Amino acid sequence: MEPDGSLPYFTRGTVVRGFGRGSKDLGIPTANYPEEVVERLPLDIKCGVYYGWAKVDNGPVHKMVMSIGWNPQYQNTKKSMETHILHDFPEDFYGADLQVCITGFIRDEMKFKSLDELISAIKSDINIAQEKLSLDNKEKEELSNHFN
Repeated sequence: MEPDGSLPYFTRGTVVRGFGRGSKDLGIPTANYPEEVVERLPLDIKCGVYYGWAKVDNGPVHKMVMSIGWNPQYQNTKKSMETHILHDFPEDFYGADLQVCITGFIRDEMKFKSLDELISAIKSDINIAQEKLSLDNKEKEELSNHFN
């Protein structure tokens, strides 16, 4: 069952350094939230992969996928929210203000047999997000008005 009681869910926070695995190990860079943002998540937003929208500082709104959870592949001891924005940024943006709107659920978090399997799953998640977030320009403009 999709955990949609609190969706859409808007949050924001400062981008902090994560574990450094997104870009290095996976080739899929992520923007990470500090612990206090993670701790504010509603209880009905379970661990897993989500899709939605993201805005960095005063830039445009972009599609995103987000992993929420413990990253069982890496056996994290702290829950995290890692956002992969579907846009190529020219440089890292640590310290930037990141606003997100989580609009839907893709799958539960899971441990994979290999790093290659994990990368394949993430690429599939990205394709699902791209499809689910295809909006016409009017809908996208209306959504942009929800971001500060």
